[in-house]
Amino acid sequence: MNGQKNINDLGTQPLDALMTKLGITNHALVAASTEQLSHKVVQKGRKGRRLTPKAKTKILDALHALLPEQKFAHRDLFNY
Repeated sequence: MNGQKNINDLGTQPLDALMTKLGITNHALVAASTEQLSHKVVQKGRKGRRLTPKAKTKILDALHALLPEQKFAHRDLFNY
């Protein structure tokens, strides 16, 4: 890329640290989702590729389905 930083690559997101801390795998999140959530979208979200608001909401909803006692917001998972 001619030495330029991709503007859509925002670095590892808080989602990654949270999932690691809680022992949640990408597959567990996809399996908990009731929407069309793919492993690829989860991985992109963890690694900091810019996601659409809809994709971020799917990840948030899947996390709530997996951990109903926890309340997370977009700002807890993504820093953009």
